[in-house]
Amino acid sequence: AEMAAARLSGTENRLVSLPLSRIRVIMKSSPEVSSINQDALFLTAKATELFVQYLATYSYKHGRGKEKNALTYTDLSHTAEECETFQFLADILPKKILASKYLKMLEKEKRDGEVREDNDEGEEEEDEDK
Repeated sequence: AEMAAARLSGTENRLVSLPLSRIRVIMKSSPEVSSINQDALFLTAKATELFVQYLATYSYKHGRGKEKNALTYTDLSHTAEECETFQFLADILPKKILASKYLKMLEKEKRDGEVREDNDEGEEEEDEDK
C-alpha cells in the first residue's frame, strides 16, 4: 500500500507545479481542517495553480507586460484594483507607493481624524442646546 501511495503522489507531483507538502501545511493551518483527503489536496493544488496562471496571464495581457515583454508587480496590483474578479486580492497586492508618500497619507488621516472628532463633539453640543 505504501508503494502505491508513493507512486500515486509521484504521479500527482508531475501533474502540478506547486509542492503538495506546502499546500498541505497551508490547508492544515485552518482550525476547521482536521484531516486532508489526498484527492482534495491534489485538487486544491491544481485549482490554485490554474488560478495563479489565470491571474498572471490576465495581468500580462491587460498590463504593460506586452510592451516590456515581462510581468511586473504593478501589472498584478493594477489587475487586483481594476478587475472585479480579482478585487478580493487588493489587500494582498496593494499598489506600491513611496514610504514618504505613505507617511504623508498617515499624517493626513491623523489630522482628518482629529478634525472629525472635533466636529462630532461640536454637533453633540449643539444638539444638547436645542
